[in-house]
Amino acid sequence: MISGFPVYDTHVHLGRARHSGRSYGLEQAAADMDSEGIDRALLIPFPVVEDYREAHDLIGAAIAAHPARFCGAACLPAFLSSRERRAELERVVTLYGFRALKFQPQYQPLHPLGEEFHELASVAAELRLALVCHTGNGAPFALPSLFIPVARRFPELPVVLAHAGGSAYHLEAIVAAAVCPNIFLEVSTLMPAQVREVLKHVPSSRLMIGSDLPESRQTEIRKIADLAIPEADRRQILWHTARRVFDGEPA
Repeated sequence: MISGFPVYDTHVHLGRARHSGRSYGLEQAAADMDSEGIDRALLIPFPVVEDYREAHDLIGAAIAAHPARFCGAACLPAFLSSRERRAELERVVTLYGFRALKFQPQYQPLHPLGEEFHELASVAAELRLALVCHTGNGAPFALPSLFIPVARRFPELPVVLAHAGGSAYHLEAIVAAAVCPNIFLEVSTLMPAQVREVLKHVPSSRLMIGSDLPESRQTEIRKIADLAIPEADRRQILWHTARRVFDGEPA
């Protein structure tokens, strides 16, 4: 907890990134959570890994060891067959209880308006997974507006716009959330003033925090913990929104 508020970090990469060489293990993640007062985290593979099944199994082991602290998100290579995608998502949901599917258009170049991406979203909706989509860097495929059609096509599917479009496109993320009630905004990388701007248009019950990288964690958490907003809004952003989206906690 931080200042009496429970904290849910919805953007934690675990494992080893093939594209950057960055590595982040379970013991370090747990220690960092303890030091920063974070109660629960959504673990996500890096977008490029040697073996996506192995990356998922690493997260599954973390969930099995610490079910109260962790939940998991899958992340799939772009050009698997439909059968392979479904099989892996069914596997991680059945074995480990994964709660989300991460889409990273910088490294998984599926067109967000295309049928292949919508087919992937359909499987996520069927398996009751939230769809977490990177937005911001990586435009045009990472533009927030491109996820409006999939949110409208699958209204029961929670669509989380990671980074809320980033500083360059946060106004577009506001519009996306305004027209789609099943779009949620994860506000990492936004400046505090931009978070306040988002809150003018999108209720706190549809906002959540995420750290993305370990060195950003303290900044991202304190950004909300110290922001001059009502305590009810702070509690939603730090905890309750993520609990509803990823853990099925009642509103």
